Amino acid sequence: MVEKKYELTDETTEIGGHILHRIIALKDFGFIKKGDLGGFIEKEANLSQEGQCWVYNDAKVYENSLIYGAAQIYIKAIVHGEAEIGDHARVYMDARVYGNAHVSDKAIVHGHAEISDNAHVFGKANICGHSKVYGNAQVYDNAIVSNYTIIYDTARIYGKAIVNGVAEIIGNAKVKELSDYMIFQNNWGSGRYFTWTRSNDMWKVGCFYGTGEELIEKAYKDSEESGRCYENYVNFVKTFNGKTIN
Repeated sequence: MVEKKYELTDETTEIGGHILHRIIALKDFGFIKKGDLGGFIEKEANLSQEGQCWVYNDAKVYENSLIYGAAQIYIKAIVHGEAEIGDHARVYMDARVYGNAHVSDKAIVHGHAEISDNAHVFGKANICGHSKVYGNAQVYDNAIVSNYTIIYDTARIYGKAIVNGVAEIIGNAKVKELSDYMIFQNNWGSGRYFTWTRSNDMWKVGCFYGTGEELIEKAYKDSEESGRCYENYVNFVKTFNGKTIN
């Protein structure tokens, strides 16, 4: 039988109808000393009694989520649902991991970032800012996702990719390096940003997602000016991407 490394205290907090208990260390391990107080968990099933994993500060772990290995959850991070954080992964500041998401290896999730659904963040990936990774998306290797970036569907961000700003990488897009995507701004009307991804040659503009030709057709239906502007961007990208303009 595994010797317990912590137990639940009588100090509680409530979140979403769940009562969580602050934990206290029962022995020395890693950087933790016997008697050290940790963060809040709902039940022992949320934090493995093995390894050096720990929940610090006012971080919260509840529902059926699991922290294991040497994973660290701290400051005000929240992990819930069926999420799993393992190996040497770290989740901290105001980051949130939930759904069936999995963060492992030496991945870091911090800032106000959110990882949810069936998303998987692993390797030495770094997710920060107000970024969101969800659906069946994966971010791994040494990739960095920051600011207000959104990654979802089955998109893959990997290698030494840096995706930041207000990019939306969706569908089956793959981004390995900086030239694999471009962000533009609609400076003739709405001011919104839109994204092109090289691997599948697709455009994400507001609620629209499709090919450049489909974008041009839709834009001309909205207005002559919008059509001309989007057509210029699509043709620019075709030239950049080494394709012949029709």
